[in-house]
Amino acid sequence: MTTQINIDAGGTFTDCFTVHDGEVVSAKTPTTEHDMSECFFQGIEKCATQLDLGLKDLIGEVDSIRYSTTTAMNRLIERKGPKLGLLTTAGVQDYPQIGRGPRWADGLTDNEQRNISDAKKPEYLVPDSRTNGIRERVDSEGAVLRPLDEEHAREQIRDLVDKGARALIVNLLWSYEYPDHEQRIRELVREEYPPSYLGSIPVFLSSEVMPTKQEYERTNTTLLDAYLSELMQEHIADIKDRLEAHGYEGDVQMLHNTGGMAESYKTTAVETFNGGPVAGLKGGEYLCDLLGYDKAVVTDMGGTSFDIGILTQGDVQSYEFEPIIDRWRVSGTMIESKSIGAGGGSIASVNQELGGRIKVGPESAGADPGPACYNRGGTKPTVTDADVVLGYIDPKKFYAGNQRLAVERAEEAIETHVADPAGMDVTEAATQIRRIADGNMGNTVRKETMLRGHDPREFILYSFGGAGPLHAASYSSYLDINTVVTTPYSPVFCAMGSATMDTLHIYEQSRSMYLRESGEEAEYSPDYESFNETVAELQAKGRRDIKSEGYDPDDITYNLELDMRFGGQIHVARVQSPRVEIHDEADVEAICDHFMDQYKDRFSSYSVTPSHGITVENFALRARVSGSDVDLPTTSPGDTDPSPARSGSRDIFWEDRDDYVSTPAFEYDDLRAGMAVNGPAVVDADYTTTAVPDGWTYRVDEYRNGILETDGDTQ
Repeated sequence: MTTQINIDAGGTFTDCFTVHDGEVVSAKTPTTEHDMSECFFQGIEKCATQLDLGLKDLIGEVDSIRYSTTTAMNRLIERKGPKLGLLTTAGVQDYPQIGRGPRWADGLTDNEQRNISDAKKPEYLVPDSRTNGIRERVDSEGAVLRPLDEEHAREQIRDLVDKGARALIVNLLWSYEYPDHEQRIRELVREEYPPSYLGSIPVFLSSEVMPTKQEYERTNTTLLDAYLSELMQEHIADIKDRLEAHGYEGDVQMLHNTGGMAESYKTTAVETFNGGPVAGLKGGEYLCDLLGYDKAVVTDMGGTSFDIGILTQGDVQSYEFEPIIDRWRVSGTMIESKSIGAGGGSIASVNQELGGRIKVGPESAGADPGPACYNRGGTKPTVTDADVVLGYIDPKKFYAGNQRLAVERAEEAIETHVADPAGMDVTEAATQIRRIADGNMGNTVRKETMLRGHDPREFILYSFGGAGPLHAASYSSYLDINTVVTTPYSPVFCAMGSATMDTLHIYEQSRSMYLRESGEEAEYSPDYESFNETVAELQAKGRRDIKSEGYDPDDITYNLELDMRFGGQIHVARVQSPRVEIHDEADVEAICDHFMDQYKDRFSSYSVTPSHGITVENFALRARVSGSDVDLPTTSPGDTDPSPARSGSRDIFWEDRDDYVSTPAFEYDDLRAGMAVNGPAVVDADYTTTAVPDGWTYRVDEYRNGILETDGDTQ
């Protein structure tokens, strides 16, 4: 038996999910933004207490620690990174500022994009004054047209450092084909500012961070990695130091936005972006396999955000290959998910410019000061305040009874900032806040599923996060979804999902080659040697990295994906290659046929034009070592009568009744498999409450999941 600790540090709460000799425990603690190691260890200590162990005893027995955090993203939003300098090929220094045509819209919401008069390009993270060109030039095939002028390079390096640059990014034209010039520039920096000096300058090479096409995206990826790296290194170092002091000798595995994880010293800062929501999606995959669902919408409503992911065929099918991080379009493979500012801490206000319309989010009260009902100095009303006023949350049981909520503070905040300005009473204002939040979430889920060509009525809905089960039945009504699944680990589900993830590295390399020449009767004409050499180079990186993490290279599973296109096209489509290597015409034909089948499914048969030729533009190799899934405990179904779990009743305002109704309340810990609760009712757990509206049934299955079901007549 093994011991595994999984931590997900969110904007409001930090979640811990621990597996110790087959026993599963979990805990939540407020995120301590001033020192992220504090909430990290507070979560572990709470789990240790549940296991009747001391903190040092538990950490001393740990086999692996997995961690996801929003720290990097938060600092990027706040623009609290170091001053950077950019070195690129002379004559093209302006492309980062120019960007691509739609750059002004990257990272903006739909509403912000529609308001064109106020939309602006973001201020680039490296100003013109710290962007220098270096005399050198390589062509698109990697041939040197102009050798590197080393003396000129030294001058440009010194100029950037004199202007305050504390890290340098090097991105030269076509460096992914010929990285030697970038590597030599790094040597020059080290000669000018050697590591033995206090003024040693970190250098980030685009040919190492992301050796792919597209200058702008490659620069952004390298730049963001440099911008966030120092902060993440310090953050992880603090955690490692404290872990070592408690007897843990291993490394911390960081969750990646690719759907896998790796040791921290094999992780770039950019890869940590969105790790938590991705872990939730992987946990959803695990549940689909466990419960037999094929199509699921994964939703996570926490204190700050509402995250959405789509699962079809039981797993993730949608990836982004030019994702946007904050306002920057980057290169790389990232699991596609959507996040909006809708959580328990989302702030409600009245917009007088829009005729007194109530607005909820995206601004959040966070964990400190938090919603007004926390009584920590927060004065602005939030969704949680509305839930408290309407009776959905028992103020004595919030946060496992460790935080008593002040109902009068919530009422005062709603009255001052929403009810009075909108000309309504507090109950009506709270109802409107809850309705708007649910509408924002439900309509966003509908849009995301339909944009991908799916009918949401064919899906079940997973509802996770501390606030999710309280709102799930309401926002699922916007989708005509009649089955909602909550779990015992819904409040900490992203941390639980990380326990199911594999060690995974993705290596990319741009290399253009024809697989089929143009012409009606053209033959397959690949460069077998170049294709296989590219794959072999990527496999060697995978063996090196995974072996260094303590795994047997023989346990690695390789999957090859190719960015392909028909001749004359600008954009590529990524497909799973049926062959990792090619040795004869049959292998090439199999790849081309698979590409055409996938292309036909995405864009119709009329768009398939093999006579124009077929090319490969980019290789992406996945090197994976399978992890051990969590064995969730089960119990046999018994009596269906939930009466033994009833804890009393409380007055709750149900919108369909337009009044407060004395509503049965049940303790989740006392419910047993097979028991069913008919709505209206609420089910209280330590870190969440599930609302069961009239016409819905809450059923507990063998895994102690709470299954919300309705026949649809109430929707």
